[in-house]
Amino acid sequence: MKKIIYILIGLLVIALNKPLLAKTDLPGLVRSGQYSKGTLLSISQPDAIKQSLDAVYSVGTYPLYTPELVPGEGRDIIQGYCNLCHSVTYITMQPPLPAATWEDEVYKMINTYGALIPEDETRQVIAYLQAHYTPETRRQ
Repeated sequence: MKKIIYILIGLLVIALNKPLLAKTDLPGLVRSGQYSKGTLLSISQPDAIKQSLDAVYSVGTYPLYTPELVPGEGRDIIQGYCNLCHSVTYITMQPPLPAATWEDEVYKMINTYGALIPEDETRQVIAYLQAHYTPETRRQ
């Protein structure tokens, strides 16, 4: 009698697991635990996206220019010395910096990066930056 119960339980388990043994839509999987040759370690890729020939792509405006420095005494000196190493965009893209910070920045360029600016022109560069690019003087 026990033997018949075990056989019935076995058949019931097989009947309930039949969907697991059925074929699947997964690439390379024949049955649960059985794979077709050549599909192991392969990566299934999605279909290529169909591109329309009449599609229109656009982006916002992209500035391709260097903003002008504010006109004032010392502007030509800055353009002459600062453009040797970097664009003056580095000046115009900074947030408004306090006057002391501009002085520190100019001396950093001279002492750390080796900018060759004579002392009298260094004072004019600092004065120009403090006159036009501090929180109090920056124009928007």
